[in-house]
Amino acid sequence: MNAPQNPLPGRLRISNVSKIYDPRGARVLAVDNCSMDIEPGEFCVIVGPSGCGKTTLLNAIAGFHGISSGEIHLDGELLCSPEQEAVPGPDRVVVFQNGALFPWATVLENVIYGPKAQKLGSDAELAEKARSLLARLGLNKIENSYPGEISSGMRRRVEIARAMIMSPSILLLDEPFRALDALTKLMVHQFLLDVYDAMPRTVFFITHDLDEAIFLGSRVHIMTTRPGRFKKTLAVDLPRPRSFRDTASPEFMRLKQECDEAVHEEAVKAFEAGEREMS
Repeated sequence: MNAPQNPLPGRLRISNVSKIYDPRGARVLAVDNCSMDIEPGEFCVIVGPSGCGKTTLLNAIAGFHGISSGEIHLDGELLCSPEQEAVPGPDRVVVFQNGALFPWATVLENVIYGPKAQKLGSDAELAEKARSLLARLGLNKIENSYPGEISSGMRRRVEIARAMIMSPSILLLDEPFRALDALTKLMVHQFLLDVYDAMPRTVFFITHDLDEAIFLGSRVHIMTTRPGRFKKTLAVDLPRPRSFRDTASPEFMRLKQECDEAVHEEAVKAFEAGEREMS
């Protein structure tokens, strides 16, 4: 009889979360009473106008700042509340928009930096684990290269590998592919999906790119303009594994139109609010 497998971690619950920023005494309500449940292994994508609070939620989960009201739970444990700010940890790994590879370190050295800092093994053990992961992800041929010697798309792949070696409960991605050209972005999308299929993790992904959101996501959550609230959720029923060919399917086109209409309405509101603030 087969032994039961450990359940996949990464169940995230955001309950009635609000965040007020107070620079120089001006109370700015960035996120207002947001609630959502993310299942273990779900690829959750958040879209919305600039300044709607997407990154505010991600930063609260990561432990970069607190919240003003509500609670955030990870795998049933309280992660964040007004009285308890989350502490950054290896169970929540962030891939940043502008990249964070050390230019003076090789690809291999970059990948083992996190577990080495956490003292999760000897240098030899971590190097062996990293080489195994890089080979599995098709990156073993560049392990001795420096970030400046590889393409921007390859650097993004290395950052994903560096995150995955930590075996996080949840992977937090803040517009990680925003600066890439269309062809490179398409290749990195496919790489991320291949990693996701091979090594399932809960993913919390922020983007402005609606094609990206639908192609990658299990569900797409659309936020209103500030103060950010969840306006609409789209279930993406495209089968996995996915390929770029799915972006031409009738279902993809239908989802794209529905998402575009909801986001456009909020973008107009954000523009009009900005015009009023400047008048």
